[in-house]
Amino acid sequence: MAQRGNPAFAVAVVAIPVAALAYAVTGASVQIHTYVHVMTGLLWTGIDIFIGAVLGPVIGGLDEEQSAAVFERLTPKTAFLLPALAFTTIAGGITLAQRIDVFPHADVWLPLFTAANVIPILLLFGYRMNVFGDRRWQAVFAVGTVGSLAWVATTIGGFQMTTPVIAVALGIVTILSVQGFGFLLPGEIRMYKQMISADPDPAVISAIGQQNAKLGLVQGLFQLLLIADMVYLRYGGF
Repeated sequence: MAQRGNPAFAVAVVAIPVAALAYAVTGASVQIHTYVHVMTGLLWTGIDIFIGAVLGPVIGGLDEEQSAAVFERLTPKTAFLLPALAFTTIAGGITLAQRIDVFPHADVWLPLFTAANVIPILLLFGYRMNVFGDRRWQAVFAVGTVGSLAWVATTIGGFQMTTPVIAVALGIVTILSVQGFGFLLPGEIRMYKQMISADPDPAVISAIGQQNAKLGLVQGLFQLLLIADMVYLRYGGF
């Protein structure tokens, strides 16, 4: 897929956000950490809303072959760009919240958050890709499930409620993660597999692409709710 999307582009859009995140959580100031989190979040939100609200309706007016042609060029790029932005935004936000002491009882809530993300994402990915019988998926699912639940088991005894604002943020991020990594990403992989098949079906590519575009708009709306929640966290009201 990287070859179709331009290898240099694929490497850059993954390496730059991840490198920025690594710097933000290890040696950067709080201001730079905040900038990395906010900037990647803005890009992630803006791209989702643009694809869902602007590009999606435009593509919806094209015939299947034209629509498929657009997604054949778009998908190999978004498949690298959006997951990198999503991961950097989420990881940057959680580590920033811990750093500025606005995430009470994170040691208990992070294991719960991890299990609530990892298990549904892996199950949905397996279902969407029809790989429940694949030993590689089974191994990843077993490690992810056992590992996340074991982490929960070692910390749940000290459970205490975090703040409502943080709980809402974790809930919204869980929805975004499960939709993004469990539904959107498998859709992009399925489109790519169709593109490189011996007899690509434009109808299938178009249908999956438009489905992803619509869900991208849903993602964008949830991200706007998350931004509102973060503003409330920062300023204590509107």
